[in-house]
Amino acid sequence: MSIKPLIILPDPILRQVSKPVERVDAQLRKFAGDMLDTMYDAPGIGLAAIQVGEPLRMLVIDLAKEGEEPAPQVFINPEVLASSDERSVYEEGCLSIPDYYAEVERPASVRVKYLDRDGKQQEVAAEGLLATCLQHEIDHLNGVLFIDHISKLKRDMVMKKFKKLAKDKPPTRMVG
Repeated sequence: MSIKPLIILPDPILRQVSKPVERVDAQLRKFAGDMLDTMYDAPGIGLAAIQVGEPLRMLVIDLAKEGEEPAPQVFINPEVLASSDERSVYEEGCLSIPDYYAEVERPASVRVKYLDRDGKQQEVAAEGLLATCLQHEIDHLNGVLFIDHISKLKRDMVMKKFKKLAKDKPPTRMVG
């Protein structure tokens, strides 16, 4: 497994809509492992494929707390089937928007269908942190960032800050 470079705001790749995964095979499972390694290294609790430059509808999550046994989950082609009217607010952050956190209101629970790393159809009823994390990562697959859920004023300030940071340092990823 290997650690992939993270795509950081304001990179336009983060606004791409990811394409469905056509085939679950050994290469895709290896990529899922690389994504998990990247997420753990960052460290984070969720990562979408687009955040490492691959516009595929795939994400990984591990909500195990420090000192607990890792509990990695892989979601391929995830789709929200239903979401609750009840709302919850969590302070969210993002590996692609380092060191910025904001309270985001989302549905408190969601039902999501997806393929697991073996290509088997699964469904999960998620609430609490898992529901928030799934919605955050699925947003990434649709080119949506958590800052799109905050006020325009705060979002504009974040964009300005990250555009300035990007201008002040050379790109960290290779083209080609």
